[in-house]
Amino acid sequence: MDRIQRERLCMAMAEAMAEKGYVATSVQDVLRRAAVSRQTFYQLFDSKIDCFMAAFDGAGRLLLDRVMQSLGAAAAGGGGTESGAGPMERFEQAVTSYLDALSTELPYARLFLVEVYAAGPEAVKRRSALQGSLAGTLAEVLGVTGEAGRYTCQIVVSAMSAMVTPLVAANDAEALRAAGPPLIAHVRRLWDAGVFDG
Repeated sequence: MDRIQRERLCMAMAEAMAEKGYVATSVQDVLRRAAVSRQTFYQLFDSKIDCFMAAFDGAGRLLLDRVMQSLGAAAAGGGGTESGAGPMERFEQAVTSYLDALSTELPYARLFLVEVYAAGPEAVKRRSALQGSLAGTLAEVLGVTGEAGRYTCQIVVSAMSAMVTPLVAANDAEALRAAGPPLIAHVRRLWDAGVFDG
């Protein structure tokens, strides 16, 4: 029962912030959306930021799970890339899945990419760590092992984040999906040019 209540509160947090932003969202806004009592909230979370961080972690798992599922990984977060496709095909699958997840889960996407910066230093630190994990996943997808290639993966993930954040802030699901093909084409050119080597 606690797990269900936590999930409801996390979703309510994401939805309330999608409407009002982190700063203007109150615990009462979350309670109203979740139809949960204040007592229950404080049994599960210490504060608004505690609930936010739980929702943020859930958003990160959701996005990573979608990517890993698209790659045919046996378990979410397992790092497998056994999809039978080449590196660029796996990259295309991963990016398409990531953008689809953002576009279909806009409240969580906004929490993950936009509101995290209003939630304070600890939230930003966690966002940075998760972005590093995504860069590591990209390196595995591409089979990149060298230091220079892994750094290139970090740059690609950072650039992609910077590109999609304004689209998430605008709630533009169509533009999010449309961002995929040119991004994939550009990374393919980098791959063909050997930028990921080393």
